[in-house]
Amino acid sequence: MDRRELLLAMLAAGKGRAFQPAQIQKAVFLICANLPHLVRSGPSYIFMPYNYGPFDRNVYVEAGNLQAEGTAIIAPSANGRWMTYAASDEGLRQGEMILARLKLESRRYVESVAEWVLAQSFGSLVKSIYDAYPEMRENSIFQG
Repeated sequence: MDRRELLLAMLAAGKGRAFQPAQIQKAVFLICANLPHLVRSGPSYIFMPYNYGPFDRNVYVEAGNLQAEGTAIIAPSANGRWMTYAASDEGLRQGEMILARLKLESRRYVESVAEWVLAQSFGSLVKSIYDAYPEMRENSIFQG
């Protein structure tokens, strides 16, 4: 799989629910950190410590590519302060096909990461990442 497919699989694991920016970044980070063998084709994501922990701008680049092909929906949040990211109906279909190709334990991990991330508040999510990956706190402006 390439990094585009990884992102689409992760969005599909959200079952149509929208990810906020911190959620999409941290979900992809966790998958890449714990299943680094998934991205075998082309470049992977390279996360660096940033304002709110691990960040790779290419997550947003690939999300934009997915939107352009009709497999993702990028829309303003309810308050309009940030964008949200979700799989479209076609993205759910394609993402489920990608998930089905994974070994069962990898699929379950991707699905559990999506579920967990979507259930977290911003503060809880960032704090949990910092607790598990203290090196990602280096450039943080978040003190929660």
